[in-house]
Amino acid sequence: MMSSVHEIIDAADAQGRFPSSSDLESLASIKELIDQGNKRLDAVNFISSNASCIVSDAVSGMICENPGLIQAGGNCYPNRRMAACLRDGEIILRYVTYALIARDDSILNDRCLNGLKETYIALGVPTTSASRAVGIMKAAAVAFINNTASQRKMSVTKGDCSSLASECAGYFDTVIAAIN
Repeated sequence: MMSSVHEIIDAADAQGRFPSSSDLESLASIKELIDQGNKRLDAVNFISSNASCIVSDAVSGMICENPGLIQAGGNCYPNRRMAACLRDGEIILRYVTYALIARDDSILNDRCLNGLKETYIALGVPTTSASRAVGIMKAAAVAFINNTASQRKMSVTKGDCSSLASECAGYFDTVIAAIN
């Protein structure tokens, strides 16, 4: 990116002229790249800042749909199992933000999802419930990215974020597919 700027400056300097309008137009793509990067960082920052709420709301939603999970013998009973469920949700959300920063879902596969389904099956964790919690986290993260979550307190770079939201949704879909 900076090499493009330097090339324009060097060419103008070598000719003893100011940068031309065509020189500046070629920099517009760099501005767009920076704006997109800022949107991405704002989205990751907002998701990270609200991670505990996103995860706890997802687990609560999953439990509301299946109250047997918190009854004796349920997979979120006793408290240590509930804590493990919340921990797993935070880990999954953290790795989704890593993938969003890197624009690469291989981070999920390499560091988070490899063997997760097998571990859940071995521990007797209902994968449908885990998938549902991830789906609720997905909806919350996409809402935050699209700036539709209520009471937004952080400033997000202006502009359409639908492509970024779609990308993020795809990372959650990768998690859901790996768990199912």
